[in-house]
Amino acid sequence: MYFGAAILALFAAIILVYRFAPVWTTPYMMSERQIIGDVAYEWVAAPEMSPDILTAAVAAEDANYCLHWGFDMRAIRGAIADGGTRGASTITQQVAKNAFLWHGRSWVRKAIEAILTPTLEIAWSKRRILEIYVNIAEFDSGVFGVEAAANHYFGIGADAVSPYEAALLMAVLPDPKNRSARDPSEFVRKRAMSIMDGAALIRKDGRASCFLD
Repeated sequence: MYFGAAILALFAAIILVYRFAPVWTTPYMMSERQIIGDVAYEWVAAPEMSPDILTAAVAAEDANYCLHWGFDMRAIRGAIADGGTRGASTITQQVAKNAFLWHGRSWVRKAIEAILTPTLEIAWSKRRILEIYVNIAEFDSGVFGVEAAANHYFGIGADAVSPYEAALLMAVLPDPKNRSARDPSEFVRKRAMSIMDGAALIRKDGRASCFLD
């Protein structure tokens, strides 16, 4: 009982700190350091990155991001109807997993993620959740966040990323170890073009209103 309360208190404290402070590391980053020796990671605040990164991330991963409270019930119903062959995780769910938890498919991790997801929606703004998402996602082996990824792939900072480059970065997800934004496959190029179209659409129809200034 006391151990459980202590864990909850720790999560609450970290969530409060991350509401304002950069995420300094994640469990997955620590795991990768153990495997490959070091990782490339540099935090960059949302106002200091190209806004095309934010719209590309939402277009690629969670087009209804501004319309849900952490769980996209329409996507979940669609995934169930398809027999679970496509994912339905929202950006908020991915942040809950990537910032706080270990990777894997255990029911314990899923249960904790289910608790953390609405908690993050209450504690943080949509823009903050998205800012953390693009900063801690892995874009190549040991390359975390859009600042390190932009430098790694294009030799520029996240502030100078073009709409197509932003789409390429998001097109390598969720398989960054087998996809490349520097030498994109036909699949990655086509996905990037689709992401660009989606980003333009969500800007036009208002589905980017919760995270763009």
